[in-house]
Formats: sequence, C-alpha cells, structure tokens
Amino acid sequence: MEFTCNHLSMMFHTSHGMTMALDGVSFGVEKNEFVCLVGPSGCGKSTLLRVIAGLLEPTEGEIVFSQPADDARLRTDLVFQDNGLFPWMSVLENVAFGLETQGIAKAEREERALSFIKKFGLGEFRQHFPHQISIGMRQRVATARAFLANPQILLMDEPFGALDAQTRVVLQEELLQLWRDHQNTVVYVTHDIEEAVLLADTIVVMTGHPGRVREVVHVALPRPRPLEIRDQPAFKEITWHLWEMLSDEVRRNLQINA
Repeated sequence: MEFTCNHLSMMFHTSHGMTMALDGVSFGVEKNEFVCLVGPSGCGKSTLLRVIAGLLEPTEGEIVFSQPADDARLRTDLVFQDNGLFPWMSVLENVAFGLETQGIAKAEREERALSFIKKFGLGEFRQHFPHQISIGMRQRVATARAFLANPQILLMDEPFGALDAQTRVVLQEELLQLWRDHQNTVVYVTHDIEEAVLLADTIVVMTGHPGRVREVVHVALPRPRPLEIRDQPAFKEITWHLWEMLSDEVRRNLQINA
C-alpha cells in the first residue's frame, strides 16, 4: 500500500507545557518499498511511526493512504525494540496471534505459524515461552509474527537496536529475505546509518527538536545486497552523505547531555 504524510505536526502536553515533537513532516512511501527513518535521538522518529500506525492523532496534517482499510487484512503492524511478545504465550502461540485476530481457525494458524517458525530456525523452541529464549530469538519471533500477519504496511521501531553486532547481521539478512518473499511495505526506524543503507530503498533523514525532514535519499544500490556491499564505494558514499547531514546535531546533543 502507498501512503503520503502531508505536513504532519504533533504536540504533546507535558509538565512544562506544550511540546512539539513533529513539525510539518512530509514524504511519500511507495507500495512494497522499504523505507528507513534515520536521525538523532529526540527528532521524533518513533512518534512519527506511531502516527502512521494510528496510535497517535496528529495535531496538524494528515496521512493519505492509497486505498481504504481492508477488514480482511491489517493496515499496519508495529514491531518494537522490546519485541512486545506475550509472556504467557508460547513461541508458536505468539507467532500465530496475528492470524487469530483475523479469525483464522486454530489448526490452520498453528500450521502456518509452525512453518514460519521453522524458517527462522526456531522449530525446536516452538513450545518455549519468551523468558526461556534469548533476546535475539525473541526478536525473531516478533518479526515472524508481524510478517505472518501480512499487514499492508509493516512498521518497525529499532527492532534490532538492543542486539549484539553479530546477531544484528544475521537478523538483517533474515529480514531482507522475508521482505523479498512477501513484499510488504516497510517503514523501519534506526539510528544505524549503515543499517539504513543496507536495508532501504529510500531513507528519510530527520533532524531537529521538533523533528523535520532534512532530506529524502534514494538508495540506488542493486538488490540483493550481500554484506560485502558495505565495502563498495557507492555504499560508503551514501553513508558518508548521511553522516554529514547528522554529525553536527549528534555532536550538539552530546554537548547538551554531557
């Protein structure tokens, strides 16, 4: 599904009065596109994701979707950094949950969920509970649940941010494979510039307090993208361009918080 953010602004009531989190944010997302939102902490990336998900109502502006919501299919699904798994459900039950909300019979949803779990190498852990598996496995379960639910737009808020570097690499590869197989529209928040260049078709660079769109960067790198692409001059050129836009603000934030 395509959608466009038109001049989105977001105000919050705080103990110090009104605070603006987003200021006139505009950009478009094409059908089946993988879009990354990058920017320093506090620039409103996660707030924007919640506005797209419909969890927050913008103070000004609107989001225009290319088609009405389909009752047979979720418009959006949101994957958080803390994975959001239900602790009282097994791995299998967690992955199947999205299908349950769509009214799919138990036998069918468990069969489909088990097939998905096996793709992630988690088949032997299907009856485990979230506290019995590693953080990386939990994030695999959350990602599998989101893709199996097959939303029109998948929203991911730094899903791999808490993981070690080696685990992130594996899950980035798995995520790209899932996206190639299912072709969902994905909007993915990350602080990691290299991760954004590796994953995205388009990168929306956000800066400021409140957050604004600094630039929309189209990543003209071929797919599939093996890890070795990080060594290619074109990859490094895009990465450096992004860092030049963000470096001054990152350094200012460090000085303010020092």
